Amino acid sequence: MQAKVLNLSRKEVSLSITESDVATLYIVQHELLKNSGIDFAGVILKHPLTNECWMRVNSSKSNPIKEISKATESAKKVADDLKKLFNSKIKVK
Repeated sequence: MQAKVLNLSRKEVSLSITESDVATLYIVQHELLKNSGIDFAGVILKHPLTNECWMRVNSSKSNPIKEISKATESAKKVADDLKKLFNSKIKVK
């Protein structure tokens, strides 16, 4: 995954993300929106052939880059918990 900052201010960040799947970014978006300090978190697939996604985050309480980092860590934990649950319920041979 490659991320490039397109626009950065105290309360807003816009990112261009390549070499990633939009579904992964939707999970991060979901985790961001659980936070009451996030006013807006959006993800779009710029164009299917370019494999470029854009993410914009507006935060009223703190640095949006820090909020993205926290949401990413939370998403990783949720995915790990899901993997453990899946492996405990289904026997993989």
